[in-house]
Amino acid sequence: MKLMDPEPQTAEPDESIVVAISDYLDGGLPAARKTEIEAKIASDAEWKRVHDELVETRNFLSGMQKARAPSTFAHDVTHTIHKRSAGRFFARRTFGDRVPFGVILAVAVVLLLAITIVLWSSSTGSLRVNRAGHGSASSAPIVDPE
Repeated sequence: MKLMDPEPQTAEPDESIVVAISDYLDGGLPAARKTEIEAKIASDAEWKRVHDELVETRNFLSGMQKARAPSTFAHDVTHTIHKRSAGRFFARRTFGDRVPFGVILAVAVVLLLAITIVLWSSSTGSLRVNRAGHGSASSAPIVDPE
């Protein structure tokens, strides 16, 4: 009975080799260093193997591009959630969503101004200042009983 030989296991490459070849593939090396690494790749089997693995990995990863979502994706998801939840999520827009904040603010300022004018013109309103001082209890002189 013949035992099958296990696949030969390759040792982890030296990290300095990986870094040097990675820098070489990125194109960020000076010309002298680039020529030196090209010579090592051509002459050394370990450098050639690491180079080929890195190139293969980069080619694989470059083919994995992000797919873009369709332009109607957000609307479709919102519509589906609304339909399936019977309106509990993403319900119809509220008054504050339909009317711009500036319009609500302008109406509030006008109403506040109208209330202020009504109180100011009222004979019993607390905003009126009694400038003459006639007929008010606070303007009567205080008499000392002694």
